[in-house]
Amino acid sequence: MSTRPLILLSNDDGFRAPGLVELRTALMTIADVVVCAPFSEQSGTSHSISLTTPLRLREHAPQMFSLDGTPADSVYVALCAQGRVVPRRPDLVASGINHGLNLAGDVFYSGTVAAAREAALRGLRGLALSAGPDADLAGAARCAVELAAAFLREPLPESGAGVLLNVNFPAGESWPVRATRLGSRRYEDRAEFRRDPRGGEYLWLGGSSAIHGEAVGSDTEAYDAGVVGVTPLSLEMWDARQAPLAERIAGSIKPVVAVRP
Repeated sequence: MSTRPLILLSNDDGFRAPGLVELRTALMTIADVVVCAPFSEQSGTSHSISLTTPLRLREHAPQMFSLDGTPADSVYVALCAQGRVVPRRPDLVASGINHGLNLAGDVFYSGTVAAAREAALRGLRGLALSAGPDADLAGAARCAVELAAAFLREPLPESGAGVLLNVNFPAGESWPVRATRLGSRRYEDRAEFRRDPRGGEYLWLGGSSAIHGEAVGSDTEAYDAGVVGVTPLSLEMWDARQAPLAERIAGSIKPVVAVRP
């Protein structure tokens, strides 16, 4: 059995995507790499899991698998398939390199981030990697290898909790790197109604433009400055700041007495 680190690689663009191919080649210089990624593009699927749909796992080459499901499905199957995909528990799960950014609130919609989050929820290191349209993929892959190696050197929490990092590459082929927090990114909200050739109505959601808010130390600020941002994402969605609000609301509700006929 190899003594090298084992990295499970997934994405949301599909197993043939250029970003995944470039990243796989680069990561193989430091680790054994197994790919389990969606068969086709699954952008925007967030953390969807296919609970009522049968899935098909395909092996295209040694250590290269695809699944006709979501990014989260792909990581779930790889980790739970009793050795059919990964021979042992991975040291790191990387997702990407995504074709397009995942900044600020994008992380709630992103299938790229969800694949890495699925790993972190299972006590592993999860690393989500995304690149802007003018980022050099080879350069991003080289930087990703350095980030992955540094991440692997860091011990996981003694509690057994996983760790999730989100990374975005701006334009260029080499960059400074800094730790960031989530910023603000507002899209042009649109629901455009159109007609198909047979007269049926359909909708096209979302606009193409995005505006970044000014937030010091944020991932959006780093991206706009041409810096790679490394953002730790919480797996704890409970908001302690709103606990008093929840207590007031719960305390205002009177017990309901059932009235029997």
